[in-house]
Amino acid sequence: MKTRSVKALVVVCLLAIVLVGCDKKPQSGFDRPPAPVSVVSAVTQDVPVYLDGIGKTVAREVVSIQPQVSGRITKIHFTDGADLKTGDLLFTIDPRPYEAQLASAEGTLAEKKAQLELAKIQFNRYADLLKTNSVSQQEYDQRKNTLDVAQAQVRQSEAAVETARLNLDYCSIRSPIDGRAGQRLVDIGNVVAANTGSLLVIERLDPIYADFTIAETDLTAVQRNMRQGTLKVEVRLPDEPTRPRDGKLTFLDNAVQEGTGTVKLRSTIANSDHYFWPGRFVKVRLVLSTLKEAVLVPADAPQMSAKGEFVYVIKQDSTAELRPVKLGQRQDELVVVEQGLKPDERVVVSGQIAVTPGAQVHVQESRSVQTRPAGNKENES
Repeated sequence: MKTRSVKALVVVCLLAIVLVGCDKKPQSGFDRPPAPVSVVSAVTQDVPVYLDGIGKTVAREVVSIQPQVSGRITKIHFTDGADLKTGDLLFTIDPRPYEAQLASAEGTLAEKKAQLELAKIQFNRYADLLKTNSVSQQEYDQRKNTLDVAQAQVRQSEAAVETARLNLDYCSIRSPIDGRAGQRLVDIGNVVAANTGSLLVIERLDPIYADFTIAETDLTAVQRNMRQGTLKVEVRLPDEPTRPRDGKLTFLDNAVQEGTGTVKLRSTIANSDHYFWPGRFVKVRLVLSTLKEAVLVPADAPQMSAKGEFVYVIKQDSTAELRPVKLGQRQDELVVVEQGLKPDERVVVSGQIAVTPGAQVHVQESRSVQTRPAGNKENES
């Protein structure tokens, strides 16, 4: 009996100890300090709604210079890569054969004119004799026919002279456009044939085209905004993305390309300093419209969770609130927040990984968003 009583007493004591221990809360080893963060305030600004794409610059005019008469090249009047004006002399083909042809044609014309004068005199004489019945009607008709033939021969000779003069002019080959010369394809002494082969290619660089494509799913938006007026296009070189040039949308193709589901567009850009070069790839931004008073934050502020994009908003009591947001288009280093954020609210841009929703934070840096007026971009004249 004593043994059982002792065992019962031990069990009661152990239960008492356990119950006392359950009433005590565990003590944490340390309190977590506020997370250090950098914050910025959301701003509002008018921003463009745009489509981005990759394009290629194309010369507005490309002319392949071909000889229009045959002969030997005797002079070259330009250097490879020269900037040319309309009418600048490029090549000279030996003019001597064509000078001789012109002289021969002019001699033939003089002969035909003399024959015409004689035919006129004889016709007038026979016309007077016909009035007195001194000649027959048949003789009169023959003289009239001789006069008509002489007049036709003069016109034919005049055409031959004009052709010879034109061929002589073709011996001096001139630039038909303003543009830049490529590498010449013949040298002095080469014999060229009329309308065969190319002597030189000239490309007009100012203005210049930027050809690009959009997906057919964006075609409706483009057409809708085109009805409001000419759309602006910003064109950038890949190695100088911060120096856009403004141009205008000047062409929309009349069909969707089979197989790719894209539509070809073309913009025209001023290029007096030859900043753009034919054949280069460029970044093209087609501006459709302007979004008024859009809320903007730095692009590194939004984070991604399983439920979607969010930002940490710092409240007045220095606690962090996890705020789901809906993002719009990038605007350089900023991004549009379409829903979930108000202007001037402070958001975390650095140190998000250490932030806990509802916990205190320590603001190490508070900076402002750098913005610029919509459409105010660096442009080279």
